[in-house]
Order: sequence, then C-alpha cells, then structure tokens
Amino acid sequence: MAKLKFPSDLKYARSDEWVRVEGDIVTMGISDYAQDALNDIVYVDLPSVGQKFSKGDSFGSVESVKAVSDVYAQVSGIVFAVNDELSSNSELVNSDPYGEGWLVKFKIEGAGDFADLLDASAYEEYCQNR
Repeated sequence: MAKLKFPSDLKYARSDEWVRVEGDIVTMGISDYAQDALNDIVYVDLPSVGQKFSKGDSFGSVESVKAVSDVYAQVSGIVFAVNDELSSNSELVNSDPYGEGWLVKFKIEGAGDFADLLDASAYEEYCQNR
C-alpha cells in the first residue's frame, strides 16, 4: 500500500473529510485515507451552488466500485463553488484528493466551529487505529 498523505495545513473529520479554511471560505474533500479505502472512484454527486447546509448534513456522495459513501458538511454555510471537473473526471479524487480532487467550497455562515476537527497527526493516528 502506498504511503498515505496527511497534509499538516488541513483539518480532518472522523468521517474522513478534510477542511481547508481561507477566511470565510472553506474547501472540503475526502482524505487520502478515504479515497484509498474506497478504491476507484467512479461517480461524485455534488450539490448546486447556492444550496445551504448545516454542519453535519450530508451534502453529496462519492461512489466507488466498492461502495457509496455520504460526504458531510463540516461547517454551516452556503455552497460557494463545486468542482465541476469531477463530473467527467471523478478519478481526480483518487489521484489528487487534496488538490484537483477537492469537492466543494462553502461560504461560512456565522462563526465556523472547528473544535471537533483533528489536526494531521491526530487524524493519521485515528486512521492507523481503525
């Protein structure tokens, strides 16, 4: 198995999403661990720009040859952008989960609460102990 990546500039959820915070915009995707566990991603179902979600809501799903997995909002906010490239090139989630394989960008509503998210080393340890 290839060595999984856990970039230190991101936060991680126990449900395997990663979060990059840039002001009031939060970019989210699924972690290297999640894409590796799912195997070949064949379809990504994403919301529409302008849709509103609360923290913890499922905003879409990632489908692989093995399973369909929901993806959960780690902030409350409005969908600011979706990665349209994934509709025709879903394997970007496998090949570059933290870059070209990002899923959505949310504009945070209110104060973003990230207290329950893990830093890279804590998430890596969490993944190793599953």
